Amino acid sequence: MADAGLIAIGASIAFGVSAIATAIAEKQIGAAAVGAMAEKEELFGKGLILTVIPETIVIFGLVVAILIIGMAGH
Repeated sequence: MADAGLIAIGASIAFGVSAIATAIAEKQIGAAAVGAMAEKEELFGKGLILTVIPETIVIFGLVVAILIIGMAGH
């Protein structure tokens, strides 16, 4: 059985790195969406959808972290 501390570190790295990657992606997409909306207000819906899409990265990181913690019991 692996050390509980190492398992916790692995799960936190999986979740933390995915959260940082999402923040970077949303920063880039958000800036581009605001620039596009400044020129055409009709692009608000598309900009909103494109800004929300990177949130799936955090969900994947959370799933991986849960799987890592779940494997600790075996």
